[in-house]
Amino acid sequence: MLLEVKNLTIPTFDQKCVIVNDVSFDVREGSIHAIIGPNGSGKSTLAYSIMGLSNYKPFQGKIYFDGIDITDMSITERSKMGITLAWQEPARIEGLSVKKYVSLGIKDKSNLGEKVTEALEIVNLPSKKYVNRYIDNSLSGGERKRIELAAVVAMKPRLIILDEPDSGLDVIITEDFMNIFNKIKKLNMTILLITHREEIGMVADYGTLIWHGDVLITDLFPYVMLRYCKKAGLKEFCKRTLYKEGKPCFPEDYIDRIFNEEEPFE
Repeated sequence: MLLEVKNLTIPTFDQKCVIVNDVSFDVREGSIHAIIGPNGSGKSTLAYSIMGLSNYKPFQGKIYFDGIDITDMSITERSKMGITLAWQEPARIEGLSVKKYVSLGIKDKSNLGEKVTEALEIVNLPSKKYVNRYIDNSLSGGERKRIELAAVVAMKPRLIILDEPDSGLDVIITEDFMNIFNKIKKLNMTILLITHREEIGMVADYGTLIWHGDVLITDLFPYVMLRYCKKAGLKEFCKRTLYKEGKPCFPEDYIDRIFNEEEPFE
């Protein structure tokens, strides 16, 4: 496993309450792993703790990356190991050129233009159109998110933590982002996807459902999605959404049976 989270408990800033409670799950190298759950369930808190942000230090538990205990490592140390985080709200470095911004995290500056072009093309931004533009109000929210993602991809990390990259995007753009995630996966980068829009999780291979700070299930994503839909009472949404490569993940009568059970999956 590339990432192992073991019995992680994360308190609030004042240490008086618990946000994430005894959470455990593994992320396979080369996969897309989605963390889903209702708002306020602790998804982003978990992401920030894995990245090593100081205000999200676990009260107990361990985080392992490639078999190494990183629980007490700094953000810088984790970054050097190949972990990076793309924020829910793209960075606003006004006046910086797109080329300069995307190239900031590239260690080997040789053939820099080619590397920036490659990163922009991966996120479906034509290099000729964007490389000499500046990060300012002329860029849409979707363009800013793509540019930030291009900067992350250019670093060539081993694990990319995406904190609600679909936030504020319309359905058409969201579908495009799902295609981008698959392109990134083919570059041997692992994605930990935090999302509040469960349907975007269908791009994932595996998933973990967090419900009010507790992990309910970690499994192949369709099973995680089915558990979420049952818990939230979203049967019709489940039937519309649970498709892979144009085919339903489960027969409708199976979904009906699961929803009719009083305590499924327990």
